[in-house]
Amino acid sequence: MANPFDENFNPFDHPFEMPPYMPYTPPSNPEDLTREAPPESTAAEFEKNVGCSSRIIDEDVHDADEMVFDINEDLEGTTDVQEDEVRVDAPRSGMEFANVKDLTAYYKHYAKQQGFGVRIQRTRRDDDGRPVYVTVGCARGGKYQPKNSDMSKPRPTTRTDCKARVNATLSKTDKWVFTVVENIHNHVTVSPKKTRLLQSHKVLDEYSQRVLDLNDRAGIRMNKNFFSLVVDAGGYENLQFQEKDCRNYIDKARHLRLGKGGGDALNQYFKRMRDKNDGFVSVMDVDDEGRLRNVFWADARSRAAYEYFGDVVTFDTTYLTNRYGMPFAPFVGVNHHGQSILLGAGLLSSEDTTTFVWLFQMWLDCMNGRAPCSIITDQDRAMKSAIAIVFPNTRHRFCLWHILRKLPEKLGSHTMFNAGLKTDIQTTLYDSQTIPEFEESWGELLEKYNLVGNKWLQALYEERSFWVPVYLKGEFWAGMSTTQRSESMNAFFDGYVHSGTTLKEFVNQFDNALRKKVEVETLADFKSINQTIPCVSHFNIEKQFQSVYTNAKFKELQRELLGLMACNCSLVSTEGSILKYDVLDEISTDELIKTVNYSIYFNEKEVEVRCTCGLFETRGILCRHALRVCQLKKIKELPSVYVLNRWRKDVKRRYTLLRSSYDDHGDREDSRNYELVVKRCLKLATKIASNSEKVHAFLSVVDDFEKTCEDSTVDSTLIRTKEKADVVLDKGKKILSPNVVRGKGRPPSKRRVPHVEKMAIKKSKWTCRKILANETGLDDNPRSQHPQFSDGVYVGTQNSIITQSTPPGDENL
Repeated sequence: MANPFDENFNPFDHPFEMPPYMPYTPPSNPEDLTREAPPESTAAEFEKNVGCSSRIIDEDVHDADEMVFDINEDLEGTTDVQEDEVRVDAPRSGMEFANVKDLTAYYKHYAKQQGFGVRIQRTRRDDDGRPVYVTVGCARGGKYQPKNSDMSKPRPTTRTDCKARVNATLSKTDKWVFTVVENIHNHVTVSPKKTRLLQSHKVLDEYSQRVLDLNDRAGIRMNKNFFSLVVDAGGYENLQFQEKDCRNYIDKARHLRLGKGGGDALNQYFKRMRDKNDGFVSVMDVDDEGRLRNVFWADARSRAAYEYFGDVVTFDTTYLTNRYGMPFAPFVGVNHHGQSILLGAGLLSSEDTTTFVWLFQMWLDCMNGRAPCSIITDQDRAMKSAIAIVFPNTRHRFCLWHILRKLPEKLGSHTMFNAGLKTDIQTTLYDSQTIPEFEESWGELLEKYNLVGNKWLQALYEERSFWVPVYLKGEFWAGMSTTQRSESMNAFFDGYVHSGTTLKEFVNQFDNALRKKVEVETLADFKSINQTIPCVSHFNIEKQFQSVYTNAKFKELQRELLGLMACNCSLVSTEGSILKYDVLDEISTDELIKTVNYSIYFNEKEVEVRCTCGLFETRGILCRHALRVCQLKKIKELPSVYVLNRWRKDVKRRYTLLRSSYDDHGDREDSRNYELVVKRCLKLATKIASNSEKVHAFLSVVDDFEKTCEDSTVDSTLIRTKEKADVVLDKGKKILSPNVVRGKGRPPSKRRVPHVEKMAIKKSKWTCRKILANETGLDDNPRSQHPQFSDGVYVGTQNSIITQSTPPGDENL
């Protein structure tokens, strides 16, 4: 043989020769594929040839147990079972079982240790419906029957027409007896580690069901929900189910908990809320066919809070929430901590004037006819018209942020947009202290940048009283100039709702938002009472507000006090008891410092102060300019007119005593009992965890008790719950789900859509049509009259259903 390390070696001078072909003869019995122990003669011959025994090898490596592993541990076709599992014998003819449950349990156990799945292939019943014959076989039995019309894309299948099975009949002694047994498979079985992936061996235990359901109600996403179980079990391999099984369970649980999620499920939800809270109000607007169009609801806490914080409200419909594309329309106010507070909400099928008039009117009736003093919306013509109709005396303001956001779109093509135009527009809006000053600056702006004929700016100027700050200084806005309150409320739903969310799922998430807001307010109340923010100055006025204002509002006042250092005050004129001061305030914006002159009028006789910045009038917080004058005049305490009850922490507000109407299923008896048992067990586990004897004694007691209550399962509870829910659903006529809503605005521009995206859109439309078709079939007579609510007073019209719970004591009216 040539030496490959020789410098004269050429590999092409020695052609490669294939070894002789050794044909492989498969075993005649597929069971031979499984690993079997070698006969004793073979083992003895092996020891003789090698010169040592396996026992000697074991002794040599007994100090390295961590390096020993079973090479067949994850090998397909093996039949090893774990040490903690009991191995059962193979089925044989004549074996008897007391019932079908024991029979299937035995065969499943055998199938798991052998590495194959099972299914009931056939069941025969007698005239009374009692099973008398059953066939349980391998899950891979049967032949593949393609259902896809496109044969170029066949779906994967597990069917191999495996004949492994057992046939059992019910004997005259009421015993189930194996008559036919086939244990031979025509496929390779899976390893013990992978049997958990077989459908018949998946088990979602009751503990995992409780965890999944609890986390789902808390709004935790499924991927994180499932991973919490993985961490709890110590790895994926210790779970007898997969994430898909968890998703299926949650879908089923939601169906039992929420209903199908359409219009009728929403109606049943409102009924439950009225039963829990007499002050809960809901309104459902339906068309002539009984199909849901618009929804409005408000709980008792929101209605009571409106008495204190209903002076300023924001309203926004830019958030699409559900599979029907219905915009979410919350009414949001500001509480005494400056936090957003819900004052009612709606879901709309369209955004025209008629729909907004309906919603505003329902909300006004719900709040006992008391209209808000001010309302903030986006620049929508339909909203503007509806507000003028329903709230004629309410000051309407456009969201300034929405208007300024359009600047790049409307004026971005201007050559000077980033070279002074944008900055000058902002200066004109924010630095103008009087109306004549703004109009003069606006005219100069148009001439400077040659924008006199711009239609968009001209339309804005015609409606300047709705959005320019100088026109709105005389009204109280509670510190709001935009609809960001509504949009921050919408942000709570991000990640929890999507295009496939049902109406009931969304309202359930709305409950979670309501809970969160109530808890945040409760915490702020607690901190304002139990914590005191130290004063930053020796100013007595600061101490005055420290004792009565909430912490959040007191911080706002402190920011104004800290700004006194940048204010220079000088007396300009005196007319009787009225003194006029000029205050030069150095304001820092975008790393630039500019000086702004403000005029302050001070009435010495009435101790009244007024500033042209309008901060107190619009926000309810005295500005630094007015405080500078008060400091100069050595005012020790301000009149009560400057201490608003709206921001006080010592005011007892009735709405805080009311409980919100949460759709909380924790009120169910089984849920309360479960929580009680878990808490007691956790407390006991903490005590005995360090004592193994006590732990074993406790587990022994639990095992004995478990045998006495094997029939009580979560599934039976869910079934009882569903049966109870079905009884409720039978009351009255069902309300059909709404049609899919088309959003306002121009349609998207035409573009070339890739083939893959076209297929996805086509599939999505088909799914949507299927959903609507299923829900349309809920009503046998869609043109019948509106449903009667047996548990509440209703006012029925041609196009709406207004429902409100019966006040206590009025049942016989």
